[in-house]
Amino acid sequence: MTVSAFTPNEMMTIAASRALSNDDVCFVGIGAPSAACNVARLTHAPDITLIYESGTIGTAPDVLPLSIGDGELCETALTTVSVPEMFRYWLQGGRISIGFLGAAQLDRFGNINTTVIGDYHHPKVRLPGGGGAPEIATSCKEVFITMKQATRGMVEKIDFYTSFGHGDGGDHRKRLGIDTKGPTLLITDLALWKPDPESKEFTVVSMHPGVTREQVQETCGWRVRFAERVEETPPPTALELTTLRDLQARTEGAHSGKKGA
Repeated sequence: MTVSAFTPNEMMTIAASRALSNDDVCFVGIGAPSAACNVARLTHAPDITLIYESGTIGTAPDVLPLSIGDGELCETALTTVSVPEMFRYWLQGGRISIGFLGAAQLDRFGNINTTVIGDYHHPKVRLPGGGGAPEIATSCKEVFITMKQATRGMVEKIDFYTSFGHGDGGDHRKRLGIDTKGPTLLITDLALWKPDPESKEFTVVSMHPGVTREQVQETCGWRVRFAERVEETPPPTALELTTLRDLQARTEGAHSGKKGA
């Protein structure tokens, strides 16, 4: 059973959740990555291990956290370790299979900017910064990225390298001595993208229902490459959509202080 009425953001979140498996150990970013990972946990991947930067391992929040310091994460985790242990032993020790990140700016090679828009010393906008994302980008076995498409976000050249993707493309990661895969999937509100095996440039491999190539190009700041065969992303199922909406409703109720939500 499928549901015809869904938003682009819902499609993006659900498509991202499908990329996760039951056996994954996933380092979760706040926002869209958190929603996707928890939808996966509540549907097809009940045994997925979710890890947040604050040191919570195996967390199973009933509502989405406001930040990595949200008490909901610690209260529902199997255990909580110190941040140095989280990064040195778990992350840099190669024990995390998937890093799930968002981006303010992204280029065609999966390099991420979450630091500043404009010149670093005189920025137009100063963003929250990288936090643990730079280490996630290099130490997780592979990285998934999720973001809404817009020309101001998907740019020809990012203003600051916060988290390293594939650099200038090709074997740039390998030449720098980084032996993890880097970004292997980009999920947007319009399409699924994967890096070309040789150039590492993100290429559209699937478009969400009703989306056209023109829409994908109009909302992207570089010339889009499409795979030889572009699939159509399956629409959300009733279970996926209900799970996401219930999670968002609980979250809104908890954060707004409304009882009975």
